[in-house]
Amino acid sequence: MAEYASSCPDSRSAEGKDIIMAPTQSPVQGGDLLDNIDSPDDLRGFNLRELEQLAGEIREEIISTVAENGGHLAPCLGVVELTLALHYVFDTPKDKLVWDVGHQCYAHKLITGRREKFHTLRQYQGISGFPKRSESEYDVVESGHSSTSISYSLGIAAAKELQLDDSKVIAIIGDGSMTAGMAFEALNHAGDVHKDLIVILNDNEMSISPNVGAMSSFLSRKLNSKTMRNLKDHVEEGLKSMSSVGENILNLLRKSEESLKAFFTPGMLFEALKFKYIGPIPGHNLESLIATLRNVRDNTHGPVLIHVLTTKGKGYLPAEMNPGEYHGLGPFTIATGKPLPSSGPISYTAVFGQTICSLAEQDKRVCGITAAMPAGTGLSEFSQRFPDRFFDVGIAEQHAVTFAAGLALDGLRPVLAVYSSFMQRSLDQLIHDVCLPDLPVTFALDRAGVVGDDGPTHHGVFDISFLRFVPNLTVMAPKDENELQHMLCTAVNSDGPSAIRYPRGGGEDVALDQEFKALPIGQGELLREGRDLLLLPVGNRVYPALEAAEGLARLGIDAAVVNPRFIKPLDNELISDWARTCGRVLTVEDNVKKGGFGSAVLQMLHELHLLVPVRILGYGNKFIDQAPQQILWKNAGIDVAGIIKGALEVMKQ
Repeated sequence: MAEYASSCPDSRSAEGKDIIMAPTQSPVQGGDLLDNIDSPDDLRGFNLRELEQLAGEIREEIISTVAENGGHLAPCLGVVELTLALHYVFDTPKDKLVWDVGHQCYAHKLITGRREKFHTLRQYQGISGFPKRSESEYDVVESGHSSTSISYSLGIAAAKELQLDDSKVIAIIGDGSMTAGMAFEALNHAGDVHKDLIVILNDNEMSISPNVGAMSSFLSRKLNSKTMRNLKDHVEEGLKSMSSVGENILNLLRKSEESLKAFFTPGMLFEALKFKYIGPIPGHNLESLIATLRNVRDNTHGPVLIHVLTTKGKGYLPAEMNPGEYHGLGPFTIATGKPLPSSGPISYTAVFGQTICSLAEQDKRVCGITAAMPAGTGLSEFSQRFPDRFFDVGIAEQHAVTFAAGLALDGLRPVLAVYSSFMQRSLDQLIHDVCLPDLPVTFALDRAGVVGDDGPTHHGVFDISFLRFVPNLTVMAPKDENELQHMLCTAVNSDGPSAIRYPRGGGEDVALDQEFKALPIGQGELLREGRDLLLLPVGNRVYPALEAAEGLARLGIDAAVVNPRFIKPLDNELISDWARTCGRVLTVEDNVKKGGFGSAVLQMLHELHLLVPVRILGYGNKFIDQAPQQILWKNAGIDVAGIIKGALEVMKQ
């Protein structure tokens, strides 16, 4: 293995301006290094200059691919050197790297055998944007949700110890992920059981949006060396003026110098949790990273935390200047950083953001809550217009739900905007802390249904199933963006808990009412009369069902269409009357079939002793890979053609 002699230069030009897209030194002669990397073994013989060139090539590949496909740009650019250093020092895949969150993994994928497939990143039947066990032995877990790495890694370390395996386990966790309670539960346990565990804290002061909370402030508090020297010199001068007593105290303080430093730095917290704390160290200096990782690998035992300082978006100026905007984005122009022009109707997320602002103007009890995603959930404008009523709790969905319950207990009307897949993390709080006391908390579940390129960790296809069984909870799904407005008004003015699920992407391009109205709870609407078949589509499947009904009419089948609006409670009277009239029922949902909307309809009809053929269209009992939404809807048979096909099949019964 090559020895290191030179230091890593700072990645700034002579004029002090950031280099947008270039290696940290001039390229080594002999062509592109990345083209010859098929596994980490191929880079372990590199010298420092070659590793620096490789880092530049990796950044270029990440930028060009994300510009074409979309993806997570800024977090991946920030960990290129760290990724190289980890694979250089540790014997992967025998030594395990656990990424947290997994969207930091693009450089990792490029050097672990997926370089030639990297252009398929986040594409249909391509490689995932997150670690995926089925893709590579280097991917330990599918880490699409935050704050799990220390728990995973501690479990792996305990298993290794029991099996007399002395290989290493390294958790790489972002400082945003450290805002979640699960990370601290794992840190607390790790310090207690004292397993051989390495935790790398990737501190870029960002999760998705800028980090919030006392923990973030604590990690950002760094005592500069000049301040420390001045304090030390002042204390020494005073003690030396005192006889032998002062000298004895000075000797004691010299022995305690590291403890004094720890008091003024983040190390104090981790040392209290029985971790050996190392850092902060510069996260873009390969020489420093490699030396530190080697030292930890060879000379430490038990839990160790290495605090690494990185720049989110490193190497691409637009991402460095606006890391939140470049966290996850669609295709863009590299030269300008501007997103490619897109057309289409306003998104459900944007309509939610506009509506909650309008409701907050009318009702001072309305509050907005996010778990570190004000932009992604449409709450950015609300945060600016109503800062006193906006709460970003960090990546802490469980706390967010119970915090909302506390607001509701004292008379406010909180609205928690959260992705459907992230709501999964707080089911107990939903049941015990909100629905049991029957509190007026509104859950705005964005990204309900399949989300497209982010894949199985982010598809919101389980929420109908896990919300249906909770007492006191009203569950709604709008057919379009205008109905979303009225449902949010309904929820905020309800005296109990409500959830509204709505999809990712644009609406149906319908006109938006200027006045909001509260909908009667549990009342659907008849959109089309018919005598042969009842179509019961929910949420974003309503318009495809209406189009399918027109297609069925051309085939001589007269289909009625009911928009249920409410998944819970169902409009038993409307649905049962039209089921009786038509004699056959087809339900359609952007959710798994087990425990979903169709299951609710079946149960209701059974309880009413109404025995008619029912067919349920939705997703099967399996996790769904990444693909554009249209492909996933087609594959599940819940697009227009699939609904027609399902209708023809139920007509045979």
